[in-house]
Amino acid sequence: MTHGPTIRRIDDPDEPGPDVRPAEQRDVPRIAATLSVALADSRWTRWALPDDGRMQRLTRLHELDAAHRGVSTGTAWVTEDRDAVAVWEPPPGAPGTRPMPDDVRTTLARELPYLSAHRARVVAETEALVNAALPDRPHWRLRHLGVRPSARRKGLAAAVLAPVLVRCDTEKTPAAAAVFGWANVRFFRGFGFQVIETTRTSDDELPLWVLVREPLSLS
Repeated sequence: MTHGPTIRRIDDPDEPGPDVRPAEQRDVPRIAATLSVALADSRWTRWALPDDGRMQRLTRLHELDAAHRGVSTGTAWVTEDRDAVAVWEPPPGAPGTRPMPDDVRTTLARELPYLSAHRARVVAETEALVNAALPDRPHWRLRHLGVRPSARRKGLAAAVLAPVLVRCDTEKTPAAAAVFGWANVRFFRGFGFQVIETTRTSDDELPLWVLVREPLSLS
């Protein structure tokens, strides 16, 4: 008999555990540094960014697409030491969130293709594949998640995911994520995500999974 994954319980963020809070402007440099250290050797990083200046490109990408995006829209959570970060894209008009400011949106549109350089086209095409597979109803999309290597296996990833996953369960809203490695699929399945699309990047270089987590019953 085949058994599904054991779904980890996501505790209420107010319960005892690692201290997690919404990210603030002062956290921007540390968010970028944490995510870049956490993802420096990831398959996506090596695929999406050229060798030339890769760490500088990765840090700038996280400064813009994670830190400034998340802080400006109110959709980033960090541990108090900022060793773990989660950044989401919310459903349009979600209470407690803010629209992305025009200056952030303009900077992202201008700089992200530059950071990917000759990889920009396949990165954009692959993002389009992800978007096409995402639910067509309001959902929270996980854009960035990272824990510093020195702080792993302490429950920090679960802690920074909890504020939105608890909210999703309360508001009966799906959550979604896209990943490029089977280990990440296993990780997210542990929180109730299920694979809805299995494909490959537009250049056929990497596998790609799109996952959705339907809200869990609170009973």
